[in-house]
Amino acid sequence: MRDWDIDATVEHLPVGYGDHHWAATDRRGGRWFLTLADLGAKPHCGTGVENTWRGLRAALATSAALGLGFVVAPYGELARRVGDRYALTVFAHVDGTAGDFGDTLPAARRRTVVEMLARLHGAPAPAGTPVAGPHPPTLSTLDTALGDLDRPWTGGPFAEPARELLTGSARALRALRAELDELAAATADAPRVVTHGEPHPGNLLWNGDHAHLIDWDTAGLAPPERDLWLAAPEPADLDHYARLTGHRPDPLALRLYRLRWRLDDLATFVGWFREPHDRTPDTELAWAELTGQLRTMRDD
Repeated sequence: MRDWDIDATVEHLPVGYGDHHWAATDRRGGRWFLTLADLGAKPHCGTGVENTWRGLRAALATSAALGLGFVVAPYGELARRVGDRYALTVFAHVDGTAGDFGDTLPAARRRTVVEMLARLHGAPAPAGTPVAGPHPPTLSTLDTALGDLDRPWTGGPFAEPARELLTGSARALRALRAELDELAAATADAPRVVTHGEPHPGNLLWNGDHAHLIDWDTAGLAPPERDLWLAAPEPADLDHYARLTGHRPDPLALRLYRLRWRLDDLATFVGWFREPHDRTPDTELAWAELTGQLRTMRDD
């Protein structure tokens, strides 16, 4: 914490997914939230550690430059390298309670989130805001796996089961992959705004009726539907957004970003099982997610 001129005690927090987190408190009661990001595990920020470092800084700089009160942006320096592979970011503590990814928000809270997104999407894009394209960076992993189903996978205990699972779902996956390309082409001229990318309940801190939006490493220029498919699931939510912004959400773009998310998840899990791995609580959870998503896909 010396790099931020903060003399504090630090306590590890087992929260979030992917990054590592700590709470820090100084002698006068000042409080901060620390995030240590693995630059080898953020494909949405870039390919390779150095490109990911630059992409992460660009996303964090975007959040800091927006000037919106609900945005939880870095405190002081955007991020500091820790060793070759990690980056530390410090945030001022924000009082509030976060939800979980799969939570269903009541209508009043969805309305609040839609209003936040309307303000975000209407804000001028800061210089250097990353571009979030319609194809997830992980898609090449899925494409490679689908082309490599005729020989054994040897990454670990879930490798061969994953290959067998994908073999049974290959036709449906290739159809979804083609649909993603078609939707991307059909929405290529859609307006681009600053989007958060993952405005789900797990990234919202609620204090009464007020909310803050956290985890801005996914920020990027994209159609507003990149946020809306996830945060505005009901027609009334989309109608409210249209009244606030004058933009009527495009059903094709909503479908695009819903499908993009799904394929990104699947590609991530498949990538893990094609790399060296062991049977751990994390890989058990990933296996359950992969099997559940493919089962749902076959049932659609």
